[in-house]
Amino acid sequence: MYAVDGSGNYSSELSTGWDVKSKALDLAWEDIEKRIETARQKVLNNEASPVLYFLELRLMDIGILASYTGFWKWTIKRHMNPAVFKNLSAKKIQQYADAFNVSVEEFKTMNVHED
Repeated sequence: MYAVDGSGNYSSELSTGWDVKSKALDLAWEDIEKRIETARQKVLNNEASPVLYFLELRLMDIGILASYTGFWKWTIKRHMNPAVFKNLSAKKIQQYADAFNVSVEEFKTMNVHED
């Protein structure tokens, strides 16, 4: 953090509130990781499609995904159903893969190789 020193000049200083901020961020990331794992388990249990997993992994919501894919929000919600998802065309699968910045294979298997 930057603070004004005794001479009126800006200097970098340690923030006394940084520990609290750090703990809050750690808790937020733990929550995000739990949501990702819950979504992954739902896909593995055939309760949801990979769309849900990647929404959580990429920290997106349905509105953002709709703007990236061109699909209506209700269509995306429908595509989260595994029975509907398995009948999606290759073109629609590719649109999702592109939106999530993964290959079609990574999208279908949830095996993502991040750089």
